[in-house]
Amino acid sequence: MADDSTTRFQAGQTGLIVRLPDAEPAVRAWRERFDPSARAGVPAHITALFPFLDENRIDAHVRSALTDVLGRHHAFDLRFENCGRFPGVLYLAPEPDAQLRRLTEVIADRWPEAPPYGGQFTEIVPHLTVAAGQDDVVLDEIEADLLGKLPFACRVSSVELMVHDGAKWQERASFALLE
Repeated sequence: MADDSTTRFQAGQTGLIVRLPDAEPAVRAWRERFDPSARAGVPAHITALFPFLDENRIDAHVRSALTDVLGRHHAFDLRFENCGRFPGVLYLAPEPDAQLRRLTEVIADRWPEAPPYGGQFTEIVPHLTVAAGQDDVVLDEIEADLLGKLPFACRVSSVELMVHDGAKWQERASFALLE
């Protein structure tokens, strides 16, 4: 979800994420300290699409369409073996990432009014943010710790709809992938 500040989170804002509970032991402590989305209630995840539609637009028709669009895709496994960086951001890089990219593309194709990251970036780079807004010295320390916890694997079997209630992110629905 948003990486830089909890002020970017607004009541009614939504996002679609791939929850990664198997990553929590490796990243939880760092995310709680250095990722605003973690402090706002978002679990370890890879963003499928953020921002999505405003909460007042999420009705039975949208939920049904999400079930249909996402239910056509098979569950899959990811490995985490390496860290990556954006300016001021440390993340874990999922491998392979093609199915994650495809999920983002099909959701954005169905809802073109909700481009990934609000259209801010042209390339989709699936990632699990661990720390944001930090200098390289801090990111180097976190990366050294994470490298000792890699590799690990995660199964992706659903996509979750998260909604910000004005204070925290809450899961509102889960959409299963084909097993």
